[in-house]
Amino acid sequence: MILSVASGKGGTGKTTVAVNLALALQPDRPVHFLDCDVEEPNAHFFLKPVLEKSREVLKLIPEIDKGRCTYCGRCAEICAYNALAVVKDSVLVFPDLCHGCGGCRLLCPEDAIREVGVRIGVVESGRAGGITFAHGRLDIGQAMSPPLIRAVKEERNAGRVVIIDSPPGTSCPVIESLKGSDFCLLVTEPTPFGLHDLELAAGAAKEMNIPRGVVVNRAFLGGGDGPVRDFCSREGIPVLMTIPFDRRIAEAYSRGETLLDAIPSARQEFRELFERIERTRS
Repeated sequence: MILSVASGKGGTGKTTVAVNLALALQPDRPVHFLDCDVEEPNAHFFLKPVLEKSREVLKLIPEIDKGRCTYCGRCAEICAYNALAVVKDSVLVFPDLCHGCGGCRLLCPEDAIREVGVRIGVVESGRAGGITFAHGRLDIGQAMSPPLIRAVKEERNAGRVVIIDSPPGTSCPVIESLKGSDFCLLVTEPTPFGLHDLELAAGAAKEMNIPRGVVVNRAFLGGGDGPVRDFCSREGIPVLMTIPFDRRIAEAYSRGETLLDAIPSARQEFRELFERIERTRS
């Protein structure tokens, strides 16, 4: 199973759920943990993996052969990200807008485009006990993370339960993280902002036809999780787990410790969460 943990809103506890679920499945189930929040990966603070390998990741940027180009404008026409502009006797390339999809090269009628690699970050991999681990680190100043997220996902081991810690939001990096997932676990909190962004994230997963379930973190914060449950009921999304608003969890988090360190009895609850995911998916 490929399980993506997403949130819509940042700071809801997405990494907390992903990390503790991976730990709770040990040693019975082999897990491959992929931290795809490449702009600020933080799962390694809690899993403390021994990183054994590192490789550079390049984004392919179009380069125009002026001797062959007829300035027909086909490349700019097909670019969904406006990374190319054709003006008189010139093609302008905007590298920060390019997603490296290669469409312009494939569809150029004069074969006047080649691609050159530009480094955007690194993928580091290793092990954290019985958990196989990989994460990406986007280089400072780089604006385009989806190619690096794709590189992190290439590390996945099909023989293991794959847990993907997705970036927050619902933009391109999140969509790239969710692609190919068998299930999307949405983490939210019982606040107006949490509910608003849950609606967006749930809508994105629905558009991608990925089965969904919800974990309510910091449950009972601000008086209760009724609005979140009402939304889930209307949309037919099961609430699979609630995590209490508990000072012990926050204190452990601040020390780089896990929820399971703070509340060892929660291990069984996370195991039951995974069993509910399997039943919901089937």
